[in-house]
Amino acid sequence: MTGLAVAVLVLANLGAASPAAAAGDPRHGEYVARLGGCHSCHTDARKKGAPLAGGLELKSPFGTFRVPNITPDPDTGIGRWSDDDFIRAMTDGVAPGGSHYYPAFPYTSYTRMARQDLLDLKAHLGTVKPVRNAVPPHDLRFPYNFRFALGAWKWLFFRPGTFKPDPQKSASWNRGAYLVTGPGHCGECHTARNFLGASRQNHALAGAKQGPDGNRVPNITPHPKKGIGLWAASDMVNFLKTGDLPFGESVDYPMDEIIANNTSHWTDQDRNSTAQYLLSLPVRTTP
Repeated sequence: MTGLAVAVLVLANLGAASPAAAAGDPRHGEYVARLGGCHSCHTDARKKGAPLAGGLELKSPFGTFRVPNITPDPDTGIGRWSDDDFIRAMTDGVAPGGSHYYPAFPYTSYTRMARQDLLDLKAHLGTVKPVRNAVPPHDLRFPYNFRFALGAWKWLFFRPGTFKPDPQKSASWNRGAYLVTGPGHCGECHTARNFLGASRQNHALAGAKQGPDGNRVPNITPHPKKGIGLWAASDMVNFLKTGDLPFGESVDYPMDEIIANNTSHWTDQDRNSTAQYLLSLPVRTTP
């Protein structure tokens, strides 16, 4: 499942922010938003919704999730949020009022992000046009509609913590690992989930038979038949830029929107790092 999409530019030692790093850079934050796919999830393009004003419905086996408004509207968006509210939501999955978010909002990936990059994203979101759009609550079936149970879900399945580079790998590989497992949150869609909605990590990135809106999600490990095992790194770079598959086809919805809104805006260096990381993964099968 998808949810609030966001990304990061640099790998860093992730301690407390220094005074010089306290303010966000909205220009950098705009690129962070493109890396993470904010527009794809938080704009209901099919209903011609306003940018980032939410309302997109994501159907799942658990019910329908409705994506929130992240414009700086003070009443229906995030205009009253402090920087720390935003960071807590993104990395701990906790709303300003203290309630837990459903993992359809992939804080399980965003927890790896650096504070400064989150501040930059928050600064960018503060520059977009405020839109008053009160998004209705989720429509989930029993027993998933009991939000109080999310505390127990987190205890079982959520492991917060920032990304730790592998010192045995190159900077480019680590960059790709960071983008895929953190801000890019690829595993949130490309990894199958158990009946409680937790990712099945022994099948990480091996695809899912039923993803968002019931769509089948492909295997993006180097499986020679079911995945990307026959792809060259240049094939992946071109795919992320254009949506063209290496054997003469084009990608379908929803990945076409993700490419148009997000990965086509990435730098070639980031696309190369992503390809390098994905092609280095162990082969896994779709459950």
